[in-house]
Amino acid sequence: MKSLALPNRAKGQYIQPRSIWRSMYVYRHYYWLIAPGVLYFFIFHYIPMLGIVIAFKDVSPFAVVNDVLHGSWVGFRYFDQFTHSIYFWSIMKNTLLISIYKLLWSFPASIMLALMLNEVRNGLFKRLFQTLSYLPHFLSMVVVAGILVNLLSTEVGLVNGIIKQLGFEPIYFLGDQNYFRSILVSSHVWQSIGWGSILYLAAIAGIDPQLYEAVEMDGAGRWRKMWHVTLPGMIPIIVLLLIFSIGGLMNAGFEQIVLLYSPPVYRVSDVVDTYVYRVGISGEGGMINYSFATAIGIFKNIISLMLILAANYTAKKMNQETLF
Repeated sequence: MKSLALPNRAKGQYIQPRSIWRSMYVYRHYYWLIAPGVLYFFIFHYIPMLGIVIAFKDVSPFAVVNDVLHGSWVGFRYFDQFTHSIYFWSIMKNTLLISIYKLLWSFPASIMLALMLNEVRNGLFKRLFQTLSYLPHFLSMVVVAGILVNLLSTEVGLVNGIIKQLGFEPIYFLGDQNYFRSILVSSHVWQSIGWGSILYLAAIAGIDPQLYEAVEMDGAGRWRKMWHVTLPGMIPIIVLLLIFSIGGLMNAGFEQIVLLYSPPVYRVSDVVDTYVYRVGISGEGGMINYSFATAIGIFKNIISLMLILAANYTAKKMNQETLF
């Protein structure tokens, strides 16, 4: 069997660096492995970026290609139209509130679940509970919405069935502004808590066992070990995921909202993405306007970029792990 050890070289001997093409040939198998992912992002994420020009041109839905190539430039007309819309502040408020509520509830919930699972000593129960907590993540949002609609139905829903048995009038939860955001947040936590704990469990698995032995020698119990060893060991991944979450505050959950909301709750549930879908793409209340929809999408992405840069800068100032 050939030795895997590198050959000894004389001290100070010059090693000819490989050219980039030579290195790519040597490691060609690895490049083949990442090729599908690179192609996916190039085709579906980078090439569509050419469509950004639609936001600065007056594009008709019936002559998109011709208008993109030969249409007249309109500058920032559609950006100005959106920011001066009577719905602008309401949409921004709903987007940020729903996203912040989801962040405040689901983010710490995943951390606490990971900490609790780490303390479980019964292997069978731990694996069973992990599996059950992961399953909702793999359910399609259409399925989750269907479950909620049937569960909260005023006619056959389990929740309203209990309310009627107690002698009260049924409540149309999905059409009540007082309940709708709570339903969005609670269903999001239920669906994401198990999957969100995976990275935290991986971070816990990477903590040096000698640290636990050291604090045990000092008389620390489970709570002390969790507070002084486990949680500090999770801080780097917590900070990184928090930066990503802050960068995604403008994404309040389009699929979930569009499948559950209705006109009675537009005032508290209409977010940037649903507004783009209704006004810019589906043409509600008038003509389909691709340019307007694209302008709003660019505006949202600029805000997201500013948020993630601010979060990364704050983490760097606090001497924590950062993205760059």
